[in-house]
Amino acid sequence: MGSWIPATTAEQEDMLKTIGVNSIEDLFSSIPEALRMQSWNVPVGLSEMGVDNAIAGLAAKNDTGKVSFLGGGYYDHYIPAAVGALSGRSEFYTAYTPYQPESSQGTLQSIYEYQSTICRLTEMEFANASLYDGGTAVFEAATMAVRVTRKTKVVVHDSVNPTYRKMLETHAANLELDIVTGDDPTDAACVIVQNPSFLGTVADYTALADKCHAAKALLVMSFYPVSLGMVKTPGAMGADIAIGEGQCLGQPLGFGGPYLGIMATRKEYVRKMPGRIAGETKDAKGRRGFVLTLQAREQHIRRTKAMSNICSNQALCALRALIHLSLLGKTGFAQMATACHSKAEYLKSKLSFVEILNDGPTFNEFAVRLPKDAATVAAALAEQGYLAGLPLVDVAAGESNDLLIAVTEKRSRADLDAFAKALEEVACS
Repeated sequence: MGSWIPATTAEQEDMLKTIGVNSIEDLFSSIPEALRMQSWNVPVGLSEMGVDNAIAGLAAKNDTGKVSFLGGGYYDHYIPAAVGALSGRSEFYTAYTPYQPESSQGTLQSIYEYQSTICRLTEMEFANASLYDGGTAVFEAATMAVRVTRKTKVVVHDSVNPTYRKMLETHAANLELDIVTGDDPTDAACVIVQNPSFLGTVADYTALADKCHAAKALLVMSFYPVSLGMVKTPGAMGADIAIGEGQCLGQPLGFGGPYLGIMATRKEYVRKMPGRIAGETKDAKGRRGFVLTLQAREQHIRRTKAMSNICSNQALCALRALIHLSLLGKTGFAQMATACHSKAEYLKSKLSFVEILNDGPTFNEFAVRLPKDAATVAAALAEQGYLAGLPLVDVAAGESNDLLIAVTEKRSRADLDAFAKALEEVACS
């Protein structure tokens, strides 16, 4: 652990002179006075009991008892108790980055098993040890495709989450990438699609994959992991890079995370993949062991040769995803997916008073056009205990009356019936 030694007055004056300012205050001259901290006075400290009571009071302001139909990339799935119990063990919870394999076999094996599980889930050949989240995974996949093809045109399909599109554009702001909308792979490094789409529509991109390969471009597919319990996998469709948000696999909903980004690819592209990969080997005595094999990160090689300078391995979140999938098993995972789909279809059947906007089959999420402003309806339903969905105008993905509704296995038939009734009363009154 490092320590902090404050600079002396003379050292401060020398540094200020070097950068060409007269005082520390001058460093903040570009910040308007009204936006600066007005006082650095810290309140008097509290006792342990006082702190506990203060924090409990803040926590009590959160209203977490609502029935959620929110989606748009993050979903209210059930998390078995064993996920928290096992991932919270100190061997995993406080483990450091496994640079020394002789003292990190448990962590390395869990990463290896996570990678293996993601490969089976997506029907791809290699997976890395996770990325930061689903949005940055889109950027990572795009730049990986650029490295593979040596082209700089990136095509983003209309199916992609608009927030992911903005994240891609933000991270690529200083890169010479030509980001366009559509599905034409001509002269492109890749075409990025999402399945199911942001609005919930399921599609088969096999033909587009063939078209991409004919144009020597890659097909990048962002997927919703739970949907793979019944929807055709990225690998089966011919995708070259599969990415996704892993929140739905054992991660509780929160204000921004922590979540994890999933990435898998084909063997021929593995050396262009960002992040790191744990591999299985044998030691000098022939015993099975695990090591970090490919780790082309800026921490390990020269920054100019790094596959990424922003990717971050979410090891604990990846472990939770592994435990979650292991507890469900193949049959349980398929049953969860089926429950999500069938319950969403049931809710659809109860919403005859709205227009369904999807132009094809859906998995567990669909968009509707209400008779009233969606934000107004959502606010009214929140007072009745429902998070009705995502008003699409908020993410520039629809009109003011459009609402995105998601259903998971947690919603009972009673929940669905009551929500449909409440929605009709509010939207049609």
